Amino acid sequence: MTTTVVIQQPTGTTNKALMVTGIEGHRNWSTGLLDCFDDFSSCLMGFFCLPCTVCTVASRTGECCCMPYCVPGGTVVMRTRIRTIGGIQGSACGDCVALSFCGACAICQMQRELNNMGVP
Repeated sequence: MTTTVVIQQPTGTTNKALMVTGIEGHRNWSTGLLDCFDDFSSCLMGFFCLPCTVCTVASRTGECCCMPYCVPGGTVVMRTRIRTIGGIQGSACGDCVALSFCGACAICQMQRELNNMGVP
C-alpha cells in the first residue's frame, strides 16, 4: 500500500472567456449600434421580422423566447446580460436608452454580438 502526499492542490484550467470582469467591462461592442449592414442577414431579419429576431436573441441568451414580451423590460435584461457575459463596457441606463430610441438597431447589434462571440 502506498501513500500519496498532496503538497499543492490541483488547479483547473483558466478559461479567460469565462472569467468575471470588473463592473466596467474590458471592451466595447464588436460593432456599433448603427452598423446594421455589417451583417446583412441580421439586418434583413430585424427589418422584416423584428419579433422573430427578439425571440431568437432571447433563446440564444438562455431565456424563454417569450420572455421579452412577458417580462417588463425584458429586452433591457437581455442586452445587459449580453454585456455582462461578453465583458462589454456600458450601463443598464445606456442599454435602456439604446433600446428606447433605436430598438431595432439595438436588437440587431445584440444579434451580431452573439454571432461574434460564437454563441449558438
